[in-house]
Amino acid sequence: MEISGLYFVTDSRLSKQGILQDVKKVIEAGCRIVQYREKEKSLEEKTAEAKELAVLCRGKGVLFIMNNDVEIAVAVEADGVHLGQEDMPLEKAREVLGESKIIGITVHNVKEALEAEKHGADYVSVSPIFHTDTKKDAGKPAGIELIEEAKERVKLPIVAIGGINEGNVQEVIKAGADSVAVISAIACSENPKEAAQRIIRKIAKVKEN
Repeated sequence: MEISGLYFVTDSRLSKQGILQDVKKVIEAGCRIVQYREKEKSLEEKTAEAKELAVLCRGKGVLFIMNNDVEIAVAVEADGVHLGQEDMPLEKAREVLGESKIIGITVHNVKEALEAEKHGADYVSVSPIFHTDTKKDAGKPAGIELIEEAKERVKLPIVAIGGINEGNVQEVIKAGADSVAVISAIACSENPKEAAQRIIRKIAKVKEN
């Protein structure tokens, strides 16, 4: 399945309805990629939650990506894993997961994007595009210029992340992003399904033109 459109990333600290409900709602809205990102729960809790989400996504034909933890990704038969620059090296993750699984990497500049491509990543997540409160150590916003430059020089699908919402998603897609990762604009919403639908519609409008 291709990396495109809305890419929802869970956050239990921000969620108003719980991440299982968030994921159900974004899938109903038409989201085809979900990443489970959990920083505070125990390994046992994370594994159980990831398994439940993996089964849900699999049943709906939605890609399920595990954030950072390759071992949990294997245990729950996730479709892939998303790694940061400080996580397990890509080559090691590939060795564990095999060729059929998706591996995405967070990058903060074109040099890191080219390195990820060279080492066999399936997509790069350029970050942060705008100011974000979700990740305190995200660094200074790179702006849409990073998307434009990465699109020009990297052949991999580009996922944009960091402060993306209904108000700015169209300029992100116009800049060349294949997919947009969204956390708070959906998780903090009173109606995650409607929030996701609005973003999906805005993406579709740009792609239609």
